[in-house]
Amino acid sequence: MSRVGKAPIPLPQGVEVKVEGDRLRVKGPLGTLEREIHTGLRVEEREGKLFILRPSDDRFYRSLHGLTRTLVANMVEGVSKGFKKVLEIIGVGYKAELIGRKLNFQLGYCHPILFEPPEGISFEVEMMARAGRGDVVERITVKGIDKELVGQVAAKLRSLQPPDPYKGKGIRYHGEKVRRKAGKTAA
Repeated sequence: MSRVGKAPIPLPQGVEVKVEGDRLRVKGPLGTLEREIHTGLRVEEREGKLFILRPSDDRFYRSLHGLTRTLVANMVEGVSKGFKKVLEIIGVGYKAELIGRKLNFQLGYCHPILFEPPEGISFEVEMMARAGRGDVVERITVKGIDKELVGQVAAKLRSLQPPDPYKGKGIRYHGEKVRRKAGKTAA
């Protein structure tokens, strides 16, 4: 039996779960999420906890059991607490500013890049000084209730100017270690 799949999901105060056929709707203080789950798996609520049950020990259902439990747990956490990813912009002249809901980037290209977030995603931008160095780092916080969407938007922002292995400048996740390469040496 799946160790992840059989673990119960605690329901925080104010979170409601409705199962309508193969659709699962989770409603909480931050919003509502909906997901389609496989018809063979069942979601049951007992004593303030959710349980994901599978019909048999068939290999196919075992493979879906832990995945479905994790997806439902992420939905419950999203509508109660929310998710966030933090990105850092490092580089001379690299900057981002918030214009309404959109982000305006200056990333060393000849034109600014305007990024409009999908529905349910919000941004925060703050400037910080890097410890021990004179660099100015801008932090972008991507917030939302859907973990998958938050990660996807953060990856898309990072892909606008990935970290350069030679100089280390670009957009990276907070805490990401960029493996630096040595440049050319004069002979």
